[in-house]
Amino acid sequence: MKMHKIYQGGHEWIMFGRDLHKPEKIVDTNQYLVRSADRCLLIDPGGIELFAPMLAAVLHHAPVHEITDLFASHQDPDIISSLGLWDQALPHAKLHAAGLWEGFLRHFGCETIEYVSIPDNGGVISLGSVELQIIPAHYLHASANFNLYDPEAKILFSGDIGAALETPNTPIFVDNFAAHVEKMRYFHQRWMPSNQAKRAWIERVRCLDINILAPQHGRMFKGDDVKRFLDWFEALQVGIAV
Repeated sequence: MKMHKIYQGGHEWIMFGRDLHKPEKIVDTNQYLVRSADRCLLIDPGGIELFAPMLAAVLHHAPVHEITDLFASHQDPDIISSLGLWDQALPHAKLHAAGLWEGFLRHFGCETIEYVSIPDNGGVISLGSVELQIIPAHYLHASANFNLYDPEAKILFSGDIGAALETPNTPIFVDNFAAHVEKMRYFHQRWMPSNQAKRAWIERVRCLDINILAPQHGRMFKGDDVKRFLDWFEALQVGIAV
């Protein structure tokens, strides 16, 4: 599993992914770690099949007792089916996830981790001196869905928004936006059901100062490619299976 530091300041953002040893039929995913002075947040920590390599990778950057928080953008198994194993490894941690999904996510196992319900209008996750804003992204693609925004690092974790299903040997960042569009088009048209929800999200995030847009699948967007993505997504008609 590759590890790539995408922000270094008063705190750190580290991306984990491109696992060449993952089972062939499992979709490739990006996981993220936000590390402050003595606390860490795991963002969409991954499926059960990735728990062992993820734990090993994370422990390169932080001791287990400093992993105090987890965030699940929504309920999909590639996001959080490893929860039952993290529940054993991190008995004093908190899971921040939509209140709507609590009864479903507990099927993955959540006996000792504290479930912190996120209300529909979002909120804040505090890691001491670091505060991350929870941005609503409902119906993109889950009915209760959230992003995370870091105003200091200027990073928006966008979940499935901006995703592309690619092989694990692809670059970390988009290097040719025009060519990358065709890797995203069908995913967004089929997985995103609502043009109204899409427009509401775009209006919300255009107000944010974003240097890196970091999705849960595929490459990240940096600099001018963030605006290019928002413009492209705004013009795209979604919900094509209806």
